[in-house]
Amino acid sequence: MAVRGRGGCCPRMDLLRSEAMQLVQIIIPIESAHRTISYLGDLGLFQFKDLNAEKSPFQRTYATQLKRCGEMARKLRFFKEHMTKAGLSPSKKINSEADIVLDNLEVKLGELEAELIEMNANSENLQRAYNELLEYKLVLEKAGEFFYKAQSRATDQQREFEAQNIGEGSIDSPLLLEQEMSIDFSKQVKLGFTCGLVPREKSMAFERILFRATRGNVYLNQVAVTDPVVDPASGEKVEKNVFVVFYSGEKAKNKILKICEAFGANRYPFADEIGKRFQMIYKVSGRISELKTTIDAGLLHRNNLLQTIACQSEQWNLLVKKEKSVYHKLNMLSMDVTKKCLVAEGWCPTFATKQIQDALQRATFDSNSQVGAIFQVLHTQESPPTYFRTNKFTSSFQEIVDAYGIAKYQEANPGVFTIITFPFLFAVMFGDWGHGICLLLATLYLIMQEKKFSGQKLGDILEMTFGGRYVILLMSLFSIYTGLVYNEFFSIPFELFGPSAYACRDLSCRDATTEGLIKVRRTYPFGVDPVWHGTRSELPFLNSLKMKMSILLGVAQMNLGIILSYFNAKFFGSSLNVWYQFIPQMIFLNSLFGYLSLLIIVKWCTGSQADLYHIMIYMFLRPTDDLGENQLFPGQKTLQLVLLLLALIAVPWMLFPKPFLLKKQHEKRHQGQSYAPLHVTDDSIDLEEHHDSHGSHGHEFEFSEVFVHQLIHTIEFVLGAVSNTASYLRLWALSLAHSELSSVFYEKVLLLAWGFNNVIILIVGIIVFVFATVGVLLVMETLSAFLHALRLHWVEFQNKFYEGDGYKFQPFSFAILNDDDD
Repeated sequence: MAVRGRGGCCPRMDLLRSEAMQLVQIIIPIESAHRTISYLGDLGLFQFKDLNAEKSPFQRTYATQLKRCGEMARKLRFFKEHMTKAGLSPSKKINSEADIVLDNLEVKLGELEAELIEMNANSENLQRAYNELLEYKLVLEKAGEFFYKAQSRATDQQREFEAQNIGEGSIDSPLLLEQEMSIDFSKQVKLGFTCGLVPREKSMAFERILFRATRGNVYLNQVAVTDPVVDPASGEKVEKNVFVVFYSGEKAKNKILKICEAFGANRYPFADEIGKRFQMIYKVSGRISELKTTIDAGLLHRNNLLQTIACQSEQWNLLVKKEKSVYHKLNMLSMDVTKKCLVAEGWCPTFATKQIQDALQRATFDSNSQVGAIFQVLHTQESPPTYFRTNKFTSSFQEIVDAYGIAKYQEANPGVFTIITFPFLFAVMFGDWGHGICLLLATLYLIMQEKKFSGQKLGDILEMTFGGRYVILLMSLFSIYTGLVYNEFFSIPFELFGPSAYACRDLSCRDATTEGLIKVRRTYPFGVDPVWHGTRSELPFLNSLKMKMSILLGVAQMNLGIILSYFNAKFFGSSLNVWYQFIPQMIFLNSLFGYLSLLIIVKWCTGSQADLYHIMIYMFLRPTDDLGENQLFPGQKTLQLVLLLLALIAVPWMLFPKPFLLKKQHEKRHQGQSYAPLHVTDDSIDLEEHHDSHGSHGHEFEFSEVFVHQLIHTIEFVLGAVSNTASYLRLWALSLAHSELSSVFYEKVLLLAWGFNNVIILIVGIIVFVFATVGVLLVMETLSAFLHALRLHWVEFQNKFYEGDGYKFQPFSFAILNDDDD
């Protein structure tokens, strides 16, 4: 039975039963509604019900305020993006100054956003102009080199002609030279040209399109720019070529301009006279220097603004989140008929009644309201939410249970027992005190760095490991314990608790066998005698030990589950479940597998050579035959007959009475002969909830459905008693696998490398051994044993008593806002 807190701020923590909950109604004056919800959020012990579920978000009272908060949250995300780009991180310190008014914050955020947008626009324009000037300078330099080389070649050719023209009448002079030299230069066609940059990846296509569009009537020259150039339009670095295109005619010019535009080629003006060209280069260089200074000053001013924002962004962000969550909860409240009050309904623990009332009084006083909030408890048939108060140690164990299903309201919580049974069953499969120490050291590091890691965003795997650090802590401690029981330290036995009880009779027994060993001392005081390791009898001995131990542990845990079903039945007042579920289940399970466990213990105590397989098989096939040499104690045959008869009686005991009694109860209730409240038996509640899961009371009773449900439940338990017991043999199988893998890594890697008497081979062997131990035994085997222990708890243990069909208590709390996304 749960111990309930009786008010006050510090009631006892009780994990066996969830906290007693109550449905309450709070009538709040409008003038103090905001502050009331805010104080309840600080308290974090009230779960609101949505009383406006039929309304869309836009039809609710505080939709406008929510929209404002959303807009402010958008502005804060805008600031955060720019701070990230600038390499700034928001300050984690929250200034404990006077409260910030939301309206003032909205105005301030709007001004800061407008200023930042203007700065960004100016910076983009200046950066674009700067990049254009850099491209222009490259065009002037590269195209200027082309024109300079062309003019140099023309001058050299002219001088060559003049040097060769010695006499006009020379027989070697061309006949048409005189005509060529007498051409009127004013009648020559003057070629136009355009310069610019084109992306290098488009340069070949650019050249082909120019050639085809003008039918070859162009001359194109391209020069590759060594370093990537920042494109003014996109702001990205692009490899480009400087081009010069010569053309003739206005039509060719128009075609070339359109092609340049289509290929994203930036064109720039160019003077073919060298004097003007140098003058333009000088002007562009000066302009580049001025723009660079202006851009640097703008960036400095922008960074100063972002730095100012970063100092307060966390505080602003938290305030906006709080306000948004408060208005979201206010939208869940219904408006009173007079439109002067808001009505809230929700769940809270009974121990929090005084704290909530104090918060309501403070809100009324701080709001200067003339009317206080009214707090009243409502009576309902609705199932309350489930709330367990956990701490950082117990929360991870509770999450293991919650992953299977949330406990029904005040149902027995498996989490209490999971704290011990889960790490213990893990350790049975992982037993090696060397590996346990490695796990312990890793876990202690996580615990010592708890404050550091809890404030960081970790990866998925590391976050999961850090969250379960206390589970791993107990897993490692129990692994050390079971490792001492198995006497294995990286598969090596040690005489920690004294010398072995056995010794060699003579020197001829040193051949890895137990033949020739005699008991010379008292039994090894704790765990497995180290002499068993390395002998030919080691595997049969440990197999027998671990298999029998697995059955004992399994039967004990299944009995615990059935006993918890009794406490559930007593707590909920269901006598039917006590007499027709708990008792026959206990009889059936212990008549078969409880008896098997008894035989195992008697055999261990007496040292008998009886065959337990033979006993259990012929208990069913030939129950009246004499046991002969398999008899472990007097009266065993009679006991077996009685237990077999009880097991056979338990099956119809579970199957038939309960459906007929439920039918009889239903008929009495509807004939007015029984006025017992509906919560007398949880079976009737379950039945009604089965017909109507929304809380309305079902009036139909289908006897066939109830009987089939009970039949399925009976078959499931009878077959499950066998399969679940067999399932616990995984404890033996995984323990054996872990021990054998550890032995293989030690003997076939470490000892083999040691035998070569070579330092390099020994170092390589040690490295391989370490990586194999960490990767396989400390990671993969840990995960494997964890999953198997999880299955044993979810299926074999919890299905005996745990329904897990409840829903979690999710109070409105500001404490979890930092973990939520907008």
